[in-house]
Amino acid sequence: MTGRERIRQALSHTEPDRVPLDFGATPTTGIAAAVVYRLRKALGLDGPVKVVEPYQMLGEVDEELRRELGVDAVGVAKSANMFGFRNEDWKPWTLFDGTPVLVPGKFNTEPEPNGDILMYPEGDRSAPPSGRMPEGGFYFDAIIRQPPIEAENLNVEDNLEEFGPIPPGEVAHLRAETERLAGTGAALVGNFADAGFGDIALVPAPSLKHPRGIRDIEEWYVSTVSRRDYVRAVFDGQCEAALENLSRIHEAVGEQIDVLFVTGTDFGTQRGPFISPADYSDLYQPFHKRINDWVHDNTTWKTFIHSCGGVEPLIGDFLEAGFDILNPVQCSAAGMDPHHLKRTYGDEVTFWGGGVDTQKTLPFGTPQQVREEVKRRVEVFADDGGFVFNSIHNVQANTPIENVLAMLEAFEESR
Repeated sequence: MTGRERIRQALSHTEPDRVPLDFGATPTTGIAAAVVYRLRKALGLDGPVKVVEPYQMLGEVDEELRRELGVDAVGVAKSANMFGFRNEDWKPWTLFDGTPVLVPGKFNTEPEPNGDILMYPEGDRSAPPSGRMPEGGFYFDAIIRQPPIEAENLNVEDNLEEFGPIPPGEVAHLRAETERLAGTGAALVGNFADAGFGDIALVPAPSLKHPRGIRDIEEWYVSTVSRRDYVRAVFDGQCEAALENLSRIHEAVGEQIDVLFVTGTDFGTQRGPFISPADYSDLYQPFHKRINDWVHDNTTWKTFIHSCGGVEPLIGDFLEAGFDILNPVQCSAAGMDPHHLKRTYGDEVTFWGGGVDTQKTLPFGTPQQVREEVKRRVEVFADDGGFVFNSIHNVQANTPIENVLAMLEAFEESR
């Protein structure tokens, strides 16, 4: 089986020849650049590592590494990253831990006097910085650039600046990337929906030079209650733009795309949901359903929702909204017992993730503990298909390479 065939069969809830594997196909199933570098070294692979997602400092899982690991999926992304500049004109840089990498040409590599690294929207250093990596850090935090809010002057359009019509050149880029990657035999995951309603990583708009509207994280969360009509109007405008753009993209890429990453908005904490099912159904579900209904009515794509935390009380609502895939399957959170999830929802949703805990086991456990957890998770989730192996969110930068190798070895033995 090819990777595409394997994942399509898993998505149809039929066991493929072996359990599919993903690393690097989405912004939430990746590997930190430092770990990619050490992994390549351990596998005897030469060549530099590109930082393809600077916000989270994720490394490229390229075709060579995908073949070596047996990865079955690859992402199709827009030309610009989360800071709004293109991944091109690569130049060398060194991470704080000494790892040599390549970063895009507009990535700022000059530290501040205190050692921090500031990142600028569109790579324009004449604009206020939109991201900060503290000295010794692993990734960037958004810098809040919230102007004073005058409630009477709030304009919905200000919160829609980044959600306009997709330019023809961007459609051409996605077409070319899709055609290039289709030849790999891997399942293609589209990372171009722009339908992450309220995705808190995007609310501060790190790609915009001078964001307007509600851009402070705390203010945004408060506004989902105190200014719900405003937030709903923002979501409505974002949804209309997303549907129009998806139609244009679909015309260009057709059914070569297998999965659409729809949303990365988090609805859970370690202790359970931080939004009630009633509030999810009122504010978010209608827009999720509009996107999913369009996708299912007009394409063969499957739809992917990422939400960290203990979201078990919301999974039924996610399914009613039409999602086919749940990620990252945070089994360490309240209510997210793997056996319960598989038994209760396994016939309706594909679990994409859940393979090993990236909070404790993978970074801080022993290799043997990693092996045991991986084998347990595969045994539970793989039965009757509906499972794509990935760690629970991105593999973090301080993860020992011995544990990463133990994860991959245990998975290969179990798949």
